Amino acid sequence: MWDVTQRTDRLMLLDTASLYFRAYFGVPDSVKAPDGTPVNAVRGLLEFITRLVHDHHPDSLVACMDADWRPQWRVDLIPSYKAHRVAQETGTGQSGSSTEEIPDTLSPQVPIIEDVLDAVGIARVGVEGYEADDVIGTFTGRATGPVDIVTGDRDLYQLVDDARERRVLYPLKGVGTLQVTDEELLREKYGVDGSGYVDLALLRGDPSDGLPGVPGIGEKTAAKLLAQFGDLAGIMAAVDDPKSKLTPSQRKRLDESRPYIAVAPTVVRVAGDVPLPDVDTALPREARDPAALDKLAERWGLGGSLQRLLTTLER
Repeated sequence: MWDVTQRTDRLMLLDTASLYFRAYFGVPDSVKAPDGTPVNAVRGLLEFITRLVHDHHPDSLVACMDADWRPQWRVDLIPSYKAHRVAQETGTGQSGSSTEEIPDTLSPQVPIIEDVLDAVGIARVGVEGYEADDVIGTFTGRATGPVDIVTGDRDLYQLVDDARERRVLYPLKGVGTLQVTDEELLREKYGVDGSGYVDLALLRGDPSDGLPGVPGIGEKTAAKLLAQFGDLAGIMAAVDDPKSKLTPSQRKRLDESRPYIAVAPTVVRVAGDVPLPDVDTALPREARDPAALDKLAERWGLGGSLQRLLTTLER
């Protein structure tokens, strides 16, 4: 188990898939290995990590991975969870029975990314039965020092906590322009703090994750209800109180959505109890396996992208 009881350094957690998707679409697919294999996601991710390390100086870094992008325990609660992203079903009905539909030229790059990160010595963690978000949530909960979470997924705003120095670095353009998301920004944009973001998200719903939300309750209405009644429990107590100031339509829709509201918090909230492996999260200052890295660099034509990362790590 990963133990941070003695660690007070700055930890950076990468939502790796979120970043390599951005790299894939942000770097031209004309970037290829000597054999013609596209490596735009690989090289783009290396450039992202270089920029993040250079600009934010983490002491520790973990590339968090999706070992299970659609965990069965979430699907059991809300069957529509990420259902529209499923490319094919094997019919087993078990966790891992579906595959996420991703571009044909991206999926072959993921193993290359994993091999390069391992050879460099950047910690890479995915845990069976959990998404990268859950790995990030568990690392964040156990860390004793500041945490920077780098993700293009707003769901992780729920981990923002100014008192504990937890913030989300949300890429607006590549990773050169990052929105530093703290509680002040969340209150300004959404009317909630980090702990309130789960309630906002489940009321609003998220079509990209197959979360229906409460019909007729959009983001602005959800924020107003949370400001008025405090939290989800307060809102549902208001549904049962005929004297509360809910509109008739709001009361009706919330009442009809009780089955969804009962299970949605478990689905939307990132897990904090993932069994993390014992891993060295310290940012490497030199390549862990230089020989393997040289072979990878030559085979995949990683050139300057890899060298810039290694040079930055040495500083």
